[in-house]
Formats: sequence, C-alpha cells, structure tokens
Amino acid sequence: MRLTRCQAALAAAITLNLLVLFYVSWLQHQPRHSRARAPRRSSAAGPRVTILVREFEAFDNAVPELVDSFLQQDPAQPVVVVADTLPYPPLALPRIPSVRLALLQPALDRPAAASRPETYVATEFVALVPDGARAEAPGQLERMVEALRAGSARLVAAPVATANPARCLALNVSVREWTARYGQAPAASRCDALDGDAVVLLRARDLFNLSAPLARPVGSGLFLQTALRGWAVQLLDLPFAAARQPPLATAHARWKAEREGRTRRAALLHALGIRLVSWEGGRLEWFGCSKETPRCFGTVVGDTPAYLYEERWTPPCCLRALRETARYVVGVLEAAGVRYWLEGGSLLGAARHGDIIPWDYDVDLGIYLEDVGNCEQLRGAEAGSVVDERGFVWEKAVEGDFFRVQYSESNHLHVDLWPFYPRNGVMTKDTWLDHRQDVEFPEHFLQPLVPLPFAGFVAQAPNNYRRFLELKFGPGVIENPEYPNPALLSLTGSG
Repeated sequence: MRLTRCQAALAAAITLNLLVLFYVSWLQHQPRHSRARAPRRSSAAGPRVTILVREFEAFDNAVPELVDSFLQQDPAQPVVVVADTLPYPPLALPRIPSVRLALLQPALDRPAAASRPETYVATEFVALVPDGARAEAPGQLERMVEALRAGSARLVAAPVATANPARCLALNVSVREWTARYGQAPAASRCDALDGDAVVLLRARDLFNLSAPLARPVGSGLFLQTALRGWAVQLLDLPFAAARQPPLATAHARWKAEREGRTRRAALLHALGIRLVSWEGGRLEWFGCSKETPRCFGTVVGDTPAYLYEERWTPPCCLRALRETARYVVGVLEAAGVRYWLEGGSLLGAARHGDIIPWDYDVDLGIYLEDVGNCEQLRGAEAGSVVDERGFVWEKAVEGDFFRVQYSESNHLHVDLWPFYPRNGVMTKDTWLDHRQDVEFPEHFLQPLVPLPFAGFVAQAPNNYRRFLELKFGPGVIENPEYPNPALLSLTGSG
C-alpha cells in the first residue's frame, strides 16, 4: 500500500508533536535540584531575583513608585507584593504578568497554594524591599547577587537612603531562655541583624525554609530566625534611593503606623516565643505576663511545667514576677516579726547561684507556725482570700494547711509559706506532699538563721544549708542540678 503525499505529511506532523510532548513531559519530571544545577544565566537571560514587598502600610504607602522603579530597570522584573488581606485602598499596581499580589490569609474560594508566598517565586534569589525604597542605579540587584555568591554570609543587604538607614547589630537568641539580646556588632559590615531600612537579599530556598518567612515586622522576624541559625548578614555599600514621595509623610500617618507596628511586633515576638528583648545600654522590653495578665503557663502536672517539655526554662517575665513577689513577702514577714527561711528548691537555687532555679515555677518559704498571728495578712488569710494594697493575694492553699501569696488576682505565680512547729527538737508540720524534699529536720538548722543572697535581695536561710539540703535532696545536690521530677523528664535527657 503506497502512502500519498498528504498522508506522509500528516504522519510526520503527528510524530513531531509526539516528540515535543515527550520532551516537555521529561523536563517536567526532572528533579528541581537537577535543574538548579544548570549553568548560571546572565542577566540578559532573565531576572534572577524576585522583589518581595511586604513591609508597607495599606493606608499610606509608596508601593506603586517602588514597583515602577524596578520595572524601569527591567520591564520583566518579577515583583510580588505580599499582604495578609486585600489592601485597602487598593494598590495601583501595573496589570502585567510579572507583578503579582499575594494574599497570605486563606480564603474559601482560593486553593491552598495561593496563600503560600513561595508559590509566586520562581527565581533563585529574593530581595525583601521595604516601602519607601526605589531603584535608581542600574545593576544593584545583580551586584548583590554576586556579593552573596562570593561571600560566606547567607544574606546581603544594602541600606536605603531614608532618615533611618540600616546599621549592623549583634544578636543572640536563646530559645531556652525566651530571650533576644541585641548589642553592638564587632564589625560595621558583617553582623547578625540590622536596625533600619535596608533591601535584604537571600536565596529563596533559605527564606522559605524559615518557620515564619514573611511575618511582620519583617526585620524583627527575619533576623530573629536567621541569627538563631547562625546566618550572618553582610551590609554592602550599595545604597538604594529613597522614594520621591515618601510614605507616612503626615504626623497622623506616622502615629498610626507606629501604633500598629508596636502591636504587630508584640504579637510576633509572642508567637516566636520571645518574652524579653535586651538592648545595648541595658534597656529591656518585656513581652510576657504581667500583674494584669495570667502567667505564661497553666496548671503544673507532676512537678513538671509544660515549658520543660518544649526544652525551655521558666519565662523571664515569670521569674521577674516571682522575684518581686518573694521580695515583697519577705519584707512583710520581717516587718511583722515572722521567722522564715528559704525552703526546698528556693534554698537550693540560693545556694547554687543566688537566685531562683532557672526552671522553677514558685518560691518556697518555711515559717514558724506560732508566728502566724503576728502577721495581719496571714491572719486574714485564715478566714479567706485577702487582696492587699499592692494587689498581692494572700490565701490558704487548697492543697493543704499552708499559705500561698499570689502575684495578683490575674497572675497566679506565687510564694508558698509552709508553717512548721518544733516537736522534741524536730521541725514538723501538718501537711505533707509527695515531694522527696518534704521531710522533717532538726530545729538546730534554724538556730540561728543566716543571711543568704536570693533573687536580688538577702533572705534568711538555715545555717549549714549544704547539710540541710543534702538531708532533704541527697548528697551532691548543689553541684548536680536536676529537674523536679526526673522520672518524668530529666535535665540530662534520660527521663
């Protein structure tokens, strides 16, 4: 059977189409990493950087000018403007394929990928550009890319010529202590974090491997996460221009932005588990519990608070409240002539390092039962809960015959007061809990009491407190720290 010329042409066209489809399918099934290893393309082959615009206020911004300045440098420049919800008033963005608006808040009518910012990024690098910046000098992004490739830093940054240009900072983040400590960077151009306005460039895979890659404020969230991972930032001498019509030009707009910025920052730090920020010069910012709020953890089960299972210690705001409560209670007892002494884990913390044990959640004091009547607050607590003029709550504990002083009606961080009385030279009491240190002891440990630094003041403690502690906890207890219930969770990880 002979093929006509038309049949031959049709067969050739079908074969060619099948080959093209096979090749496209083969490309799509190649692993991403194998495609990423292709030779570096030049800027002429297309942009290597996606601009991410995240830090702006919907009510007053210069985002359209920012976007336009980068498009003037390269009309194909990918730009993604990221917002939680649809900005209002609407942003006047160019309606071209390379400029996209990404909304992070999920919506019923959008697929899951639409709320993931990495969906919109196809380049190897991303540049986080703050509102108020503009591109004027050609090739800035390419020079930043080359600096990143050539150096050992995981991020590079270029200052923006605003009233608040970026400067280098040292940053130490302790997840265990819920704390971020800022200080002066040892070098002016290589640091852990930046303060001020800057364009920050890094690899897209690095950014989107962070747990909160685009949380606001972007600078605070980004550098807390990168500093914790040990990623350095190199600050380049490649300044970007400021917007010709800068945002937040009115006093009202600046006030509103600052107010909302403080709210966002507090929410971000709380979400990331930061309760204390310390700055060079000793300034402290607290983002945890207070006298007006509940404490940072719930009911403790098995002497093991929830934060220990998260490999964290007591939040610093809670330690601060415990120190304040302990100092206050000791002052009241001393003024009333009530004999007291540091007990249990509180004495152990004082003996070990002069403070509350870093993972402890209360303070324990022993008192002489016969002195209870000397103290107005304790007499009142015998009849019911008493809130004193400083807002501390004095009450009888529901667990047994002892007293408890809470930080406030809202915040139940507390000091426990254990009434002991002598019997045949031995100090005993009426309520015993299932604690290994809850045992009787000779009264001679209290004759006399001795001063011992504790939690920022000087408290009374048993004499020969080392022997006292070893009687209660066992030999070597001062030198060998352990969690309260090692059968549940051990400091050494064996529990």
